[in-house]
Amino acid sequence: MLETNGLNFGLGAIPLITNAKSRSISAENPTGEVGGGAKTKNHLGVGWKGRAFIDLNAGDTAVLADIKGPGVITHIWITHTTTTDTFMKETGNRRRLDTVYRDLVLRMYWDDEKEPSVEAPTGDFFCNGHGVRCNIVSLPINVNPTGGFNCFFPMPFKKRARITIENQHEQFVQGFFYQVSYSLTDIPENAGRFHAQWNREDTTEYLKEYTILDGIKGEGQYVGTYMAWTQLTDGWWGEGEIKFYIDGDHPHPTICGTGTEDYFGGAWCFGETFNAPFLGYPYHSKEPEKVNKHGLYRWHIMDPIRFAKDLKVTMQALGWTRDGKLLPLRDDISSTAYWYQKEPHAKFPKLIEPSKRWSR
Repeated sequence: MLETNGLNFGLGAIPLITNAKSRSISAENPTGEVGGGAKTKNHLGVGWKGRAFIDLNAGDTAVLADIKGPGVITHIWITHTTTTDTFMKETGNRRRLDTVYRDLVLRMYWDDEKEPSVEAPTGDFFCNGHGVRCNIVSLPINVNPTGGFNCFFPMPFKKRARITIENQHEQFVQGFFYQVSYSLTDIPENAGRFHAQWNREDTTEYLKEYTILDGIKGEGQYVGTYMAWTQLTDGWWGEGEIKFYIDGDHPHPTICGTGTEDYFGGAWCFGETFNAPFLGYPYHSKEPEKVNKHGLYRWHIMDPIRFAKDLKVTMQALGWTRDGKLLPLRDDISSTAYWYQKEPHAKFPKLIEPSKRWSR
């Protein structure tokens, strides 16, 4: 295991000394400057938790990090509130408050690009896709009690890295905490840029596959899938196949899985939830008189899906009839796709508006 120009390739790289410079941005040091942290004064004086978080007004976009490269982001941690006392007192509406996880939109831009390479609701980016907190114990994404969101995907950049958060919620969000850790170092020429894109669809059209990702142009590798799946009927829901259409595949894919639970590392209808380093089924919720909801992740870290020209990824919604025949399902599905590629990338589709990001 090696470290190449600041990119850490596992525990074996820990003893290797390099000339990379460690930096970190937070509300306590919003520029990451040398000696720039813990300068805000409170009643205890300077340096005693004077500015631990920021607040986000409705409609505001805050710049979390704006870094001059070259370098690589090594860790992102955030947490934020999901309720506001004022809104609860005025409306008593906790359901709308839960939507904060989909109303705060995370975006990332590399090397002065105008269009984001990452655009996803915070909850879904960190594998919490149903507006509720769910612990995730995996290699690149960890969500820990209570709502500590961690990302360890390395994110290299040459000239500049900019990370923003937009509050598309209808109310003020008080208490947004964040920390972006990075190394200033030279980056290999073949280092791709990190990308993530969110989508949601109802599979209401008969025999229509759910689209995880489409329209990807360029050279790169696909490294992960998160899915938040809402059943609209009872019964087994995970018989559908994952399909990777690589470099002009048409009409059939090069890579085709054998079933939804198989793709996410389980078998025989799961039977229970689990977390593992590269794949997991950490969330299953069925409240009385409500539909089943599922959360699943799969990281292609040991087995990246490489493409040279283009990529499309789909998943079927498929179950069984009572007489044992395959049954296309009409479910409500959302997903986040994660990949690296050389820039420039194709412009993302317009992000679905907040009111339409939720399952029924």
